[in-house]
Amino acid sequence: MFHFFVSPENITEKDITVTGSDVNHIKNVLRMKIGEKFIANDGNGGSYCCAVSEMYDDRIVAVIEDGQLMSNELPVKLVLFQGLPKADKMELIIQKGVELGVSEIYPVEMSRCVVKLDDKKKKSKTSRWQSISESAAKQSGRTVIPEIHEPVPYSDALKIAEGFDLLLVPYECADSMVVLKEKISQVTPGMTIGIFIGPEGGYEEKEIEKARDIGGEIVSLGKRILRTETASIAALAICMFNIEANLL
Repeated sequence: MFHFFVSPENITEKDITVTGSDVNHIKNVLRMKIGEKFIANDGNGGSYCCAVSEMYDDRIVAVIEDGQLMSNELPVKLVLFQGLPKADKMELIIQKGVELGVSEIYPVEMSRCVVKLDDKKKKSKTSRWQSISESAAKQSGRTVIPEIHEPVPYSDALKIAEGFDLLLVPYECADSMVVLKEKISQVTPGMTIGIFIGPEGGYEEKEIEKARDIGGEIVSLGKRILRTETASIAALAICMFNIEANLL
């Protein structure tokens, strides 16, 4: 079933109103008819099964048939701090991260990042990344759209993560997956978990030390060296699987 995000103000007790670009998508791309069903999400965790009842040039009205469906969001807040990668790798990381349940993503400017963005490019890139997050949220049936922040310096990222309940820092020089397994097994609902992933060139040793200074757990993702985009997906998938298996 197709998923669409609808502003909370467009949702009443009986029906919802779809506006914006989704109107054209429903009418002319999907060619939905009166009576066809879809899921409407309010972006705050609310999810409703609806049936199209009226179609206009600028809006679609649908009757709510089943309100407040069971949430499919993770019981924890999962925040990814991604070392800014080259080319379009960030787009892949965002898409897959959203599918795997991430709550927020911070692109991070680290010492070995090749990409350097000025303020104008940061804004345009972030706008593009946010659109990818919304599309991935629709495709994967999320009930919220994860926020993609503008790139931040590594020092700022550490300040943001300092108060988290758990901070995982996968590092190629870490020698065991035992720590990762133990820490994830201790996760409880409502926790905020941060994951730092280095860029293509990896971390500088001083960056690892700074992460350790604020309570970061230096962990291994396995015996092989992973590309930055693979490391992000692997770390999120490991967390998602274990958290859902243990807590749901």
